Amino acid sequence: MVRASTQQRSWTRWIEPGLVVITVAALLLGVFTWAVGARDLADGFWIAATVVAIVPAVWWMIATLVRGRAGVDLIAVLSLAGTLLVHEYLAGALIAVMLATGRALDAAAQRRASRDLRSLLEHAPRSARRRVGAEVSVVALDEVAVDDVLVVAPGEVVPVDGRILNSVAVLDESVLTGEPLQVERGIGEPVRSGVVNSGAAFEIRASATAAGSTYAGIVRLAQQAGAQNAPVVRLADRFATWFLPLTLLVAAAAWLATGSLVRAVAVLVVATPCPLLLAAPVAIVSGLSRAARQGVVIRSGGALENLGHATTLVMDKTGTLTAGRPVVIEVIAAPGQDGAEALRLAASVDQLSPHVLAEAIVTEALTRGSSLVLPTDVVEQPGRGVTGTVASHRVEVGKLPAARTESPWARTVVNRASLDSAAIAWIAVDDALAAAVLLRDPLRRHAPRTVRRLRQAGLNRLVMLTGDRLEPAREVATVLGLDQVYAGQSPADKVAAVRDEREHAVTVMVGDGVNDAPALAAATVGVAMGARGSSASSEAADIVLTTDRLDRLADAMDTARWSRRIAVQSAVAGMALSLAAMIVAALGWLPPAAGALLQEGIDIAVILNALRAVRGNPALRVEVSADTDALLHRFADEHDTLRDPLVMLRTAADRLAEHADITALDAVDSAYQFLVGELLPHEQAEEAQLYPALARPLGSTEATATMSRTHAEIQRLTTRIGTHLHLAHTMGHFTPEQTDDLLACLYGLHALLQLHFLQEEENYFTLADDDRRPARAAPGAQ
Repeated sequence: MVRASTQQRSWTRWIEPGLVVITVAALLLGVFTWAVGARDLADGFWIAATVVAIVPAVWWMIATLVRGRAGVDLIAVLSLAGTLLVHEYLAGALIAVMLATGRALDAAAQRRASRDLRSLLEHAPRSARRRVGAEVSVVALDEVAVDDVLVVAPGEVVPVDGRILNSVAVLDESVLTGEPLQVERGIGEPVRSGVVNSGAAFEIRASATAAGSTYAGIVRLAQQAGAQNAPVVRLADRFATWFLPLTLLVAAAAWLATGSLVRAVAVLVVATPCPLLLAAPVAIVSGLSRAARQGVVIRSGGALENLGHATTLVMDKTGTLTAGRPVVIEVIAAPGQDGAEALRLAASVDQLSPHVLAEAIVTEALTRGSSLVLPTDVVEQPGRGVTGTVASHRVEVGKLPAARTESPWARTVVNRASLDSAAIAWIAVDDALAAAVLLRDPLRRHAPRTVRRLRQAGLNRLVMLTGDRLEPAREVATVLGLDQVYAGQSPADKVAAVRDEREHAVTVMVGDGVNDAPALAAATVGVAMGARGSSASSEAADIVLTTDRLDRLADAMDTARWSRRIAVQSAVAGMALSLAAMIVAALGWLPPAAGALLQEGIDIAVILNALRAVRGNPALRVEVSADTDALLHRFADEHDTLRDPLVMLRTAADRLAEHADITALDAVDSAYQFLVGELLPHEQAEEAQLYPALARPLGSTEATATMSRTHAEIQRLTTRIGTHLHLAHTMGHFTPEQTDDLLACLYGLHALLQLHFLQEEENYFTLADDDRRPARAAPGAQ
């Protein structure tokens, strides 16, 4: 039965293209035979084209009427039948071609990709390791019963819901929650099916069967949500609700007033809704083409139409608004230790660890140009960290016992991590704390600008759903100015929230994980971050962003609204011209064949106008020259290089706050040398080269005026710090009178630079064609 259904769908998809080929061939053969004098044969070809078109047109008309709507197909059937009745066969063939072409374009725009969520099913486990006494055997998943003891080996998917029996489990729950950081579950804690064992083997006692477990529920939610989506009403049919009765009224009036059936048919011919049949599909297909070039795959014209008048946007956090993977935001050296060397040693050990934080630490060390070596005697304890020997030093990276992190410095690190919503990886070298690495999932560089653009596009309610904790979720919502945030959301919670939003407005849902697939299917329009997101979310979505850039969603929104505007504009203009032609035909001044040719001219005009959707809205286009693009990339790279040394300002201020001694003097001096030697030349180059280049794409020099004022403030504070240093070097130390002002300068400049970097990256660097590497987050960026 399934195979027969699949074969039927495969066969029916060729009806519209086949109809185009047949009608066009018949029309052209008729023209050729008419040109050589075979008039009867020409009429035969044109009659054949008309009959071939009228059969499916009747079927489409009946299908529309069954759904309770009188669409454009009814006018098409009447005009086709009328041309046969009054022997205007050329007009019938022309209408047949236009009808077939319009339906083919409409079908291409509306056809949806399969939503069978194959990857959801592929990820689901098929078997489980059941332990009975000392014997472990592999059994089919359906054989698992409640209270069975199951063994979950390293790297395996937890088969059913249960509770941990024998040891701490290290789990990758991203498939359910979307969060990239691994979590620990202790003995007695619940564990859900679908999560991956990232540590050593552990045992669970099953608390549900496979059918009643979490992962099976996700699959059912996605399938049910997809099945509940209402069919899309064609734009053409919406216009036809008033155009159809008007057409019939004019045709009937012409017939009753003159008694001429030819005039009535002529009215129907020029009223043949080719502007409706063509305008919307051509504009929509043009929009689909433009979106595809921008890295946005829109699977149906209905999705593009709905996106064009959406007012509510629901977004997942991890992988959508944030990068979806942890990165190092700061390396804090212990007193008397070298942070760069500690990071190098830690990264050398972490090279052999599969942990997600280890990958981030190695990436950071390589970015900084550290030379890593191969460690020996590497031992990894799941949930604790990794230990190894590097150049005769015993290095530990990860979590350390609480007794080893009780120093005042360590407590300061813990407080800072808490304020920044960051994870901590401690580094110990030869049993002594050497440094702490702060990591977190950073906000996407394009996210703030994209949110602003989406609001400008007409979205008036922005909601974030996340499986993460409330604190980091609230921080992201505050930075982006979102209207509502829901934290700690399960897949079922997300579906319920999306359905609730959909009850009140046309709702778009954006996500990237398997856990988002049901919510994507439940939304009016589901948008998947497909570049790094799961294939399950891509299967469930109407729109897939093929590049790892959130701003493409704003591009898709702009394209959708522009395409819909062009479609409506073309349809209205075409109907107005058809209405004028109907009046002329009703007066007897336009016979059916001439009316068909006039209708062809109207159709061509409508098509040409609809094709404007390919170019996009010129008012929203920001043109960046190749030279300006190169400058944007250059200064973006310099930001990534300069961001890490910015911590020198905060470190110098901390040292000065503790003791205004020679150590503090050296720290402030190092920070000042960085400011005048590296940072100020960068800011001056931006002022002299980048900002003038941005004047044209941004519209005026006023767009960078506030950033120029910030440059002046950076220069002022740097000069003030230099003045304090000059006085301190003269006296050999800082005086108490200097300390308060210098602290204000250092802390203030650190905060100002962090904000300034983020503003430039969001407002200017996002104009570049791509990001050659993901932006590393600064404190406060999440």
